Amino acid sequence: MGAMPRERAVRAVGLAGLLAGTLDILAAVYYAASRKLGILVTRAVPAGILYGVAVYVFMNFVVLPLSAIGRRPTINGTAAIVLVVHMVCVGLPIALVARHHSARA
Repeated sequence: MGAMPRERAVRAVGLAGLLAGTLDILAAVYYAASRKLGILVTRAVPAGILYGVAVYVFMNFVVLPLSAIGRRPTINGTAAIVLVVHMVCVGLPIALVARHHSARA
């Protein structure tokens, strides 16, 4: 195995940076909303799961169609898996971290 070609390395770092930046923005939006809506802190688990659904819907029906990628056909089984991943791996951790840091404030 040789070294990763420069173009692939730059693309991988760029994609990781884009993902990290997107997650930072999503967390900042949730945290800012939790300052005004106390229920996002007191009921963090259901609010986080709903936030994951909202992120999925926004990304798939607003962001992707407006991007250069465009709308892709979805397979129902795959869409369900991706939705659950958004709920558990995006919305829920953001809500739990916001609750943790709100308790300290």
